[in-house]
Order: sequence, then structure tokens, then C-alpha cells
Amino acid sequence: MIIYNRTEYKALSHQLYTKEKKRLQVELLKLQEWVIEKNKRVGIIMEGRDAAGKGATIKRFIENMMPKAVEVIELGVPTKKQEKNWFRTWEKRLPEKGKIHFFDRSWYSRALIQPAMGYCKEQQYKYFMKKVNGWEKKQLDDGLVLIKFYLSISKENQELRFHQRENSVLKYWKLSPNDWKAHKRWQLLTSYKEQMFRKTSTMQCPWVIINSDNKMIGRLNAMRYVLSAIDYDHKKILKPKKWSKGTPSYNIVVNNVSFENLKREQYDLLYKLKANE
Repeated sequence: MIIYNRTEYKALSHQLYTKEKKRLQVELLKLQEWVIEKNKRVGIIMEGRDAAGKGATIKRFIENMMPKAVEVIELGVPTKKQEKNWFRTWEKRLPEKGKIHFFDRSWYSRALIQPAMGYCKEQQYKYFMKKVNGWEKKQLDDGLVLIKFYLSISKENQELRFHQRENSVLKYWKLSPNDWKAHKRWQLLTSYKEQMFRKTSTMQCPWVIINSDNKMIGRLNAMRYVLSAIDYDHKKILKPKKWSKGTPSYNIVVNNVSFENLKREQYDLLYKLKANE
């Protein structure tokens, strides 16, 4: 297991975040060109609790990628046939040569949300945990490049994001009764998560833990990890600058509203809200 929480971005303003995101997205395009030219197959898993920022992180990854060679995989509620043939269901959704697939939740739903919420039988869970490492190794040996991210969020921040969605005229649909139900089962999900890390984080394919309490920092760290983990052509990953913690004034945009010439205390409060957008 790898805990990848780089500290260079701690004092990052929104303006510097945008600049750094663009720098990393230029490298992501180089990575994608390499995948296409060399007929590589890349899968990037995003797991995590509800509102951890999985979809938003994927959105920033693919923002400037070539659509023809990238795909976002979301299974949704599985059919009975898919439930019974879990590994086969996901094999069909693995990337072909020359493509990158992002998985907004993955086969690891069977290790996390399904057993915690009673969506699968105990024997299905046990079978999955027994077989998944061997199944994954088979895919890796067949040429799949796989990165497994777990976006970590605190209970307090998840609750804050739920309330933000609840009160948003544009995002209310993202919140379902099941989200609150899972929130109440926080400790049970934690137990399944820890067991998943213990049994399925291997030397060949470890889990990479990204702190997503600040979504902006989490996205940048996820991008940096992918770029550092894959040896693509014309690679140029410069270390980020040591961002200055102090500036004469502070400016920020929250929910498309611009705030300028703020005091540090005001900026810190709005930055916390921005981090959860």
C-alpha cells in the first residue's frame, strides 16, 4: 500500500492550482499519445466513499485528452447476470490496446460497498477476496497497466459535501437516501476497506491512498502519481515549485462567485468550501 500525499500543494491558491493542473494535463496528453502509439492498455481505478471526488478527479484527468482513446467506465446497478459473473463482467470492460479506461468504482465494489450494504451474499464476497489477486495478476501478465486509487475522505467532510449537494439547485440529484445510509455505516465500511487493503494490495499492484479532503490537492496528487508511475515517451515531470504561503492579498472563486482582496482568515474559510466543490 502506498500513501501518496505530497505536501508541496498545501499552500496552493486556486490560481496556482489551475496553472499546475494545466502543466500536468500536458504530460497526460504525452502519456495518452504513448499509449496509442505503443498499443498499451491502461486502467485507472478510482475507489472511495460517496462524495470522495472520484468522478471529479476523473473529469480533470480526461479534460484535455483525445476522446477516441479514453473511456470512463461506470457499471451502475449490476444485473443478476453481471452479479453472478463478476470477473467476466469486468473483463469485458478492460481497455483494448491503445486505450485508457478510468473506472468510477470497479470490481472492488464487491470488496467494499456491496458487502457493507448487503448487496451481495457472503459467499460471493469471500469468493471475490479469494480470487481477485490471481485474476488481477492474469490481466497484468497479459499487458494491462493498472493503477488502483483509493480517495480517502473524513466523515466530517463527507457530511459537509452531502449537505452541499442537498442544498444545491444543480447537484441535489447526486445525493440519494443510500448515501446517508452508507454514511451511518461508516465504521463497517472502514472495516471492509482495511481488509481490502490487507488482502488485495500486492507488490505488483498496490493500493495508492490519496487524501481527498481537499479535492484540488487530491486531483493533482493523483495525476502526479500516474505520471510518475508510467514510463512514457518524452516524459518531463518537473517538481512543483515551493508555493509561497504569503501574498499581499487573497483572491478565490467559489461556486462561480469571485472574492478579492480577502483577509487570510476569510480566504481560509472560503478555501475550505472551495476544496469541497
